[in-house]
Amino acid sequence: MDLNALMGTLLSGDTIANMSQKTGASSQEVQNVLASALPALLNGAQAQANSADTAESFVNALAQHAQTDTTDLTSFVQNIDMDDGAKIVGHLLGNQQTEITQTASQRAGLSSGSTGLILAAAAPLLMSLLGKQTSGNQNNNAMGIGSLLGSMLGGADTTSLIGSLLGGGMAQAQPQAQTIPEITPITNTANAASQQKESTGLLGLLGKLFSGLLK
Repeated sequence: MDLNALMGTLLSGDTIANMSQKTGASSQEVQNVLASALPALLNGAQAQANSADTAESFVNALAQHAQTDTTDLTSFVQNIDMDDGAKIVGHLLGNQQTEITQTASQRAGLSSGSTGLILAAAAPLLMSLLGKQTSGNQNNNAMGIGSLLGSMLGGADTTSLIGSLLGGGMAQAQPQAQTIPEITPITNTANAASQQKESTGLLGLLGKLFSGLLK
């Protein structure tokens, strides 16, 4: 799975601008919310794929979202079903949705409602991109996709520091951003420790991407 391509699309200038227009938040506010919450959403996706209770429905959801055309990001974002996006966020964040949303809103200087809109706009695109990248997997089932997601998160550069997120326009989020690794948005508590470690690696890669995208 190409994490660089997936995150590059999610954090591209076109995506940020279109989500800004969709939600009424500024581009900077959208960037700050995504920087805070994307690791939690990705960890939630892995937890969904690894849980016996949710794996089958999650794989089916990925397959469904993979059919959506994302080549025209402007059209895709404009046509996002925000109610569907909110449901996706609820599934991925589980019982930590309120905590994650409040933390992201504080870091972005937004209300929880505005932050929720940004997450609802981002979630369908995340699901579509994950679905497209897992659709070519020979073991396109819950076990295979769970393994792919684990490989994707665990393969990130674990030596990168969260401070790398502060490049360019992210500097104003410095005091709060340093606490991101403490969040463990995991509904499957049995995997909490390993997934927290994976999140740290993912944050390092997010930082590198943001440093390039925001210059």
